Order: sequence, then C-alpha cells, then structure tokens
Amino acid sequence: MEKIVLGLSGGVDSAVAAKLLSSEFEVHCVYLDIGLGGDGGRDAAAVAACFGLGFETIDIRDELEAQVCTPFAAAYLAGQTPLPCARCNPAVKFPALLGVADRIGARYVATGHYARIEDGRLKKGTSANDQSYMLARLPREMLTRIRFPLGGYEKTAVRALAAQIGLPVADKPDSMEICFIPDGDYAVWLEKRGKTPPPGEFVDGAGNVLGHHRGIHAYTLGQRRGLGVSGPHRYFVSAIHPERNEVVLSDGGDLLTTRVWCGDRNWLDTMALTAPRRVSIRLRHTKTVTPAVISLDGDGVLIETEMPVRAPTPGQLAVFYDGDVVLGSGWIAPDQTMGKAQR
Repeated sequence: MEKIVLGLSGGVDSAVAAKLLSSEFEVHCVYLDIGLGGDGGRDAAAVAACFGLGFETIDIRDELEAQVCTPFAAAYLAGQTPLPCARCNPAVKFPALLGVADRIGARYVATGHYARIEDGRLKKGTSANDQSYMLARLPREMLTRIRFPLGGYEKTAVRALAAQIGLPVADKPDSMEICFIPDGDYAVWLEKRGKTPPPGEFVDGAGNVLGHHRGIHAYTLGQRRGLGVSGPHRYFVSAIHPERNEVVLSDGGDLLTTRVWCGDRNWLDTMALTAPRRVSIRLRHTKTVTPAVISLDGDGVLIETEMPVRAPTPGQLAVFYDGDVVLGSGWIAPDQTMGKAQR
C-alpha cells in the first residue's frame, strides 16, 4: 500500500481525514509541535493509536518563529494586519510534512483542510467551511503532492462520522484562534515580545486630535469597537500612519473603494494573465465573494471591483477565483489600497 504523510493536529477534522485515508494509503501521522504544550499532541497520538497508524512529533518552533511569528509582529508594527496561516502553509506546515514524506518515501502529504485539488488545480471545498483562501499561497508545484480528503464533505457530516466511528476527539471544539496566540489577544502577545509602539493620537482626516490610542499595533483598518472615542457619529479606523504614530478615524465613508492593488502575486492557474480578466475575489477570510476584473499593473495586480468593497486591508490576501478554481493570490499592499488603487 502506498504511503502518505498526514498532518494530525489533534482536532476532529484531521482525525476523520486519517480514517478516510487509511482505506487507501499506509498513513504516517505527524504532529507539528509549536512548543505551547496543551492537549493537541496527546490527542493526535491517541487518534493515531486508535487506528494503529504510525505517528511522530516534529518540532517546528524555530521555523514558525522565523517564517511566521517575526513577520507577523513586524507587520503589525508597520500598521498592517497580517494573515499568519496563509504564510505558514507554504513556508512551514507543508514543507515540514513534505520533508517527512521525502524521508520515509511517501509521494503525498495530506491535511484536514476543507479544499480540493483536482487535475493539479486548487479548488474551493464544497463545505461552508471552505478553506481555499488560506491555501492560495501554496506554490503550484506543491499541489501535485497534496491531498485534502475532506474537500467533498460538509462539516456536519465530518462531525457525525467522527461520532459514528468513536473517535476520542469527536466532541472536541474547533480551534478558531491563531495557533501561537491561543487566547486570541494578539496585542498582548506583541507587547510581551517588547518593542511595541508607544501610545499616540487618534486624529481625523484633517489632523485634528480626537483622543489617544494605546499603540498602532492594537488597531486594524475598518475597526469600530474598542476605540474609546466619542463624537457626532460612530468612528472607524480609516488609516494607520506608523511614521507619525497616528491612527486616523472617520465615519467610515472613506473605507469604500472599487480599486485595490496587491503585490507578490502567486499564480496557480496555468494560463498567464496577458489581458484583463473577469474573476471573483475574496479580500479577507469570509464567505464574501465579489465580481471584479484583474489586470497586471507593474509587478502587481490591479483589482477593479464591480461594486465597492469595504476596507481592503494591507497585510491581508486577495484571492482570485474562476468559479471554484483558485487562480492565484496577492498581498494587499501598504499605501496602495487607499493610494495607488484610488488613482
């Protein structure tokens, strides 16, 4: 039987993936340890033992720090809103799994993501939990070695299957946090690392002082809650200026745009973008999909949406779709979203 390496997190999705794969492959399970302890490693080992599968733990702390955590902190200090999972997948998680696969002579690796790969193309998962957005930075050459056994399943069906086969993690809640910030408070995590920006001023578009902020790292474009500023209307974060240590507030009307610029493009489609192309896009990890036209613009991609989009945020990912197929992606650029993209 052919070998496959499965990233086993200790959650229900990868556990069910192990069961599904075991009917077709000799499954070797790998738990990627980021050094926070908890029950993930223990639960992963229990699932592997339940099915009689090979299991090992790989320490990825150094790679995660260098490739994800350090850039994550730097992005917030630069007034951006980073997306660590989308960076981790191509830089840390899948390379670690592929490294094990090469060592044991396995052709494929797998995870419990809700996405599909068909004919070498990355496609949306059929579930409402589709995770193709977070996978859109994977290089095309990796896709030929990846399997997503849950791509055709709904989350409710996966939960039901886990209970039916008596998995020890069948009732375990889903993890929604950034893995290296389990409590979800990224501002406190940044402050514990030190070198965070000092408090500064909230200003309006004309530069008038409206109040004081705790540090630019605690805010993101479009944010409304937690500002602590009162006035004639509700305030939203409409810009962050690290060089002046200012957070600009507005009524939110200036957050809408139909033009977005992104760079560091990653094409997964085999057809080069030689002319403007009609696509649908996601500008954040939500279900919202917007019709748009994309075209090459210098070393980046200019996105022109059919309807205004709200607060496209530097550091987040723009993902381009043709139906269910992921065509590619680019990082929404700082100082381009409300600048060059509005020209």
